[in-house]
Amino acid sequence: MKSLGMVRKIDELGRIVLPIEIRRMLDINPGDGVEMFSDKDRIILQKYAPSCIFCGEADNIVTYKDKKICKACLNEMKGI
Repeated sequence: MKSLGMVRKIDELGRIVLPIEIRRMLDINPGDGVEMFSDKDRIILQKYAPSCIFCGEADNIVTYKDKKICKACLNEMKGI
């Protein structure tokens, strides 16, 4: 993991602003979701990409009854 040399302060409500350079680099736009993970003493932010609830695939996703399912798993379920 490399440092980008950018430091931001957390405001009184616990918010930070992601610099525009990082948002552009990661294609994060207003309204996009951001996932948060913790790893010991680190906080990791990642652009949210919905994935299949069964296999975790992020491509060819469809929504079925408010659940994200990839087309491969959906086709597999049709065969059951």
